[in-house]
Amino acid sequence: MELNFRSDNESPAAPAILAALVDANQGTAWAYAEDQWSVRLDDAFSALFGTQTTVLPLSTGTVANSIALATVTPPWGSVYCHRNAHIQNDECGAPEFFGNGLRLVPVDGPDGIFSAQALERSIRANEGHGVHAYIPSTVSITQSTECGTVYAPGEIEAICRTAAQHKMATHMDGARFGNAVASLRCHPGDISWRAGIQMLSFGASKNGCLAAEALLFFGNPELRDRAERLRKRSGHLLSKMRYVSAQLLAYIANDLWLELAAHANCQAALFADAVSRHPQASLEYKVGANEVFVRWTAEGFQSLADAGVQFLTWPGRDDLARFVFSHCTTEAETAALCRALDN
Repeated sequence: MELNFRSDNESPAAPAILAALVDANQGTAWAYAEDQWSVRLDDAFSALFGTQTTVLPLSTGTVANSIALATVTPPWGSVYCHRNAHIQNDECGAPEFFGNGLRLVPVDGPDGIFSAQALERSIRANEGHGVHAYIPSTVSITQSTECGTVYAPGEIEAICRTAAQHKMATHMDGARFGNAVASLRCHPGDISWRAGIQMLSFGASKNGCLAAEALLFFGNPELRDRAERLRKRSGHLLSKMRYVSAQLLAYIANDLWLELAAHANCQAALFADAVSRHPQASLEYKVGANEVFVRWTAEGFQSLADAGVQFLTWPGRDDLARFVFSHCTTEAETAALCRALDN
């Protein structure tokens, strides 16, 4: 039995998504997002979120984040994000590249979450330099976070209020947005537009899709032209966009996205419970979605590797490892992982 808990990026596509691709592969279709699937996205996502939503289908989360930030941030503007954010550490400067030199400002906070108060302190710390300084332009938060934790609706609302006071745009990196919604059991609007988020990088590839992501704008149709031109200029306007859009429509139909995410979360919770009962290993962070960060000894992790378990040892830490559960992680695989932990 293969026990791969390295990343949900390594999981296969869900059967319903592959079926949607087969259906979309019949006959010809207009190119460059003018196909029948792409033109349905705005209405489908507007119904899902309960507000006017403009959708740009894309192929990667990095480009979704980068186009979003470049759309609302001038080259002399700064984007405030958590120190552990993907845009800060794992996108090779793509936001700065797309934004012609925009600046990322890291904000500290425990467990991958920063507070409205921490954001305010960070903004104030960068004031007072006039034309010499970057202008605070955008706030970006990650849901669920890089630590596997989840922002509550009230925490997001407080951050967005602070952003509004400083006339800053708001963005959410929702690479695992489905896992967060499934965990909180809330309406997707409760942790997005209702809380003050204006742009959402809506992740799907980690949760059953095949190179399919979306950038959502809530109530800002005027931003569409700039975002579309950034998409084209960066080479991300696919000629056969129907294959991305068909996946996105199938993904949100009949709450498939939440069903897949809830399954992954459930498997993570089972493993987290086993870790909490272990005499030596412990949880580094509270488990809020489908990622489990385990603190243990290097020898303990080696015993798991020797047993055939694949996971990610955290960079710079030989006492910390991440285990990620996906839409297709079976109960048998989770049980085998728990047994390996106890042995």
